[in-house]
Amino acid sequence: MHAKIDVNGGGAHPLYEFLKSEQRGILGTKAIKWNFTKFLVDPSGKVVERYAPKTSPKAIVSDFESMLAPA
Repeated sequence: MHAKIDVNGGGAHPLYEFLKSEQRGILGTKAIKWNFTKFLVDPSGKVVERYAPKTSPKAIVSDFESMLAPA
């Protein structure tokens, strides 16, 4: 179990500030509008994609698998 952290505003956790700056939301917004916004980060730490809260984890499996596939 983890402690609650802020993801928006002046007290936003640095991890979320980084994620939001690398992959903006719809219409270029940085803010996370709702729980379950997802970010796909590659093994080197590059933020590859940002997914809306309504995007199911099953819907991003192929993105995840293709990122991990050997080149």
